[in-house]
Amino acid sequence: MTVTQRRGRKIMMSPGELDAFLTLQRTCRVATVSTDGAPHVSALWFLWDGTALWLYSVVRSKRWADLKRDPRVAIVIDTGEEYDALRGVELSGVVEFVGESPRTGELCAELDAVETLFARKNFGLDAMPHDGRHAWVRLKPAKIVSWDFRKLGGV
Repeated sequence: MTVTQRRGRKIMMSPGELDAFLTLQRTCRVATVSTDGAPHVSALWFLWDGTALWLYSVVRSKRWADLKRDPRVAIVIDTGEEYDALRGVELSGVVEFVGESPRTGELCAELDAVETLFARKNFGLDAMPHDGRHAWVRLKPAKIVSWDFRKLGGV
């Protein structure tokens, strides 16, 4: 993954800042393409593993149906209320479906670390509570754009 940003280089996050931000944040907004071509945006918890963004989605959702039909996605994670405190990241690319759908806990080595980290981050548990309604999607971003307005120095 190469982070290239033509504009806003002054406010873009360094790789370390980007990694720390994505590791700390919990909620993202996922934009998919609907059947008629219209955008559909929904909020979702996520996990960043340092190279990929993992989404645990309800399989009977519009988001899931959209991604099955067209795996292109744009995702935004942001924070801040005041202008000089705004920070965020936009990731885009094509998602991959990982593990069984819906997820029931069947052995999947690729999901072992992801599920442990996700369960700790979002549920305060050491093991993932599988409900038979969710499944995993992974985005290895083709493009990442970031901003941290705190770098503007109180403009």
